Amino acid sequence: MSDSGVRCERRGAIYAITIDRPDRRNALNSDVIAAIAAGYEAAHADSQARVIVLSGTGDKAFCAGADLAPGKNFAFDLSKPTIDYADLARLARRATLPTIARVNGACMAGGMGLLGLADLAVAADHAVFGLPEVRIGLFPMQVIALLQPLVPARVLREWCLTGERFDAHTARAAGLVNYVVPAAELDAKVEALANSLIAGSPTAIRRGLYAFQSMEDMSFAQALAFAESQIALAAGTQDAREGLASFNERRAPVWTGR
Repeated sequence: MSDSGVRCERRGAIYAITIDRPDRRNALNSDVIAAIAAGYEAAHADSQARVIVLSGTGDKAFCAGADLAPGKNFAFDLSKPTIDYADLARLARRATLPTIARVNGACMAGGMGLLGLADLAVAADHAVFGLPEVRIGLFPMQVIALLQPLVPARVLREWCLTGERFDAHTARAAGLVNYVVPAAELDAKVEALANSLIAGSPTAIRRGLYAFQSMEDMSFAQALAFAESQIALAAGTQDAREGLASFNERRAPVWTGR
């Protein structure tokens, strides 16, 4: 286990951020949240990184949510105007590298929020999900903000208000994950999805994520006007010119990321 509770390493073009607290079901505390944030920043500072994969150690839990053990694990510094978990969400939402959540086991409470931070998600078929906060007198306040764009309103309200668990196939039907695969195929599916992202233009993906983030709260008219300006800018990049040239020359593109 790493000192911070998180392992970060780049494997080729994939930057892996792995919560490494299997004895605590990869639960979150202040050190873990800070280390995940540091991992996002390190991935963006690494010119060779193209995709972030967020996961947990072992096959029992992706992330069980906040660590509720007695002590300081579930404490707040009320002198700060923001909360560390929310700051991580803001950081992840500004990401210009795509993130894949590798859901290797139970994904509960704050772990559902981590899942909501990712652009794409692959779950093992034995994974279970849930927002059980009401069972301990709390409510998944921050997680709602992350899941509302992904999940139908009545489905999300049922999850939050009942605290009931649900399986990976229910998660996929609700739009929470892209794929559900047998546990033995999880790594292969995540790698294949990552390679599909790596094959694309890093400039196009960077600008595309920026567009998604910018248009999220715009009206249709505002979003369309913003998109009009962005398509002209995107067409002027080196990667756009290379993509067109490679198409016409029937060869694989050589991306510069510019």
